[in-house]
Amino acid sequence: MGSGEEMSEQSLRNAQLYEIRFSGHLDNTRAQMFNGLAMIQDPTGETILTGEIVDQAALHGVLNRIRDLGLPLLSVNRLSQDQTP
Repeated sequence: MGSGEEMSEQSLRNAQLYEIRFSGHLDNTRAQMFNGLAMIQDPTGETILTGEIVDQAALHGVLNRIRDLGLPLLSVNRLSQDQTP
């Protein structure tokens, strides 16, 4: 196994579960920017993304996409594994 594969497996083992909330809803095209995360578009106008994120760089990537779409970020919470939705 090469070092890239080992790093990938290590990253997956260290992935943290996050819940990210922002104001607004996404169309299908923009929703694809968040593949790998479960998305709930709440009737109140909020969107909730939930899923495992491998590291801080990946988390900042998700947050940057939200920012680039001009959507107001409401909260970012790291969940324990027993809080899986």
